[in-house]
Amino acid sequence: MTAATLHDGSTIEVEVHGSGPVLLLAVNPTPIEGPQAEEMRKWGADPALGRSLIDGLSDGFRVVAFDYEGHVLANPKPDTLTPDNVAADFLSVADAVGADRFAYYGYSWLALSGLQLALRTDRLSALAMGGYPALGGPYAEMLRVTEATYDMAVAPKTATPPSTGTGEPGDWSSTEVTLGEGQARQFATLYRALRGFDDGQVRLSCPRLCFAGSADEIVYDERWGGTHVNIGGPVARNRAAMEALGWDVEVLDGLDHTGAMQAANVLPILRPWLEKVLFLPA
Repeated sequence: MTAATLHDGSTIEVEVHGSGPVLLLAVNPTPIEGPQAEEMRKWGADPALGRSLIDGLSDGFRVVAFDYEGHVLANPKPDTLTPDNVAADFLSVADAVGADRFAYYGYSWLALSGLQLALRTDRLSALAMGGYPALGGPYAEMLRVTEATYDMAVAPKTATPPSTGTGEPGDWSSTEVTLGEGQARQFATLYRALRGFDDGQVRLSCPRLCFAGSADEIVYDERWGGTHVNIGGPVARNRAAMEALGWDVEVLDGLDHTGAMQAANVLPILRPWLEKVLFLPA
């Protein structure tokens, strides 16, 4: 087990599996068990997602797995979770395993973090983004959602309006905010730092992949200001424009945010793409 020191002095455990071109994988390598795992399954999530991805990639790549999301939830960075610091943290992970060059895969906010990493280093051999558009990303919408989440996290629980959702798995309006103040504030900090970011001006040189489910969109209820976060729409709508900028783009028909992140859907896209771009003929 290796550990990397992050921007705030905290450390994160890093697991390395396999050999070959280095791939930084921002996932939890330890399967989740017990009641939390059962709740995840109700929402269509895989409690062993990270392990499934590692197992599906480590026979061809040197997979460097680190649970960055789990780390920031356990060790909140309420004022310092900025794109600059997240990129520095990812570089520290690469440094900890002696990787001068590496590919990166992340999903959702960890995908947009990969895009920010690519803008800040020339060490990336390839960038794969899942569940977040490389062009036309919902930055303003996510800022509204994270700020509303923070407001609910610090409000007295009796002051939180009752949910209008169905309470069924998959209905995001039925979810209750369980994040603490620092946990919630760090994500608002991240999106505040991205206020005004124009992904239409991004020009990268490394091979890059963007994919999302065609049904990946969430309409939040009035507690989140009725915000509509659309991820699959921009990927499909801007596909030609992204391809003209050098992106490889995949839209997974009928899949929502949770469905498109599952290993059974990710690996058939990610692995062949990595083999294509990282094992180029001499």
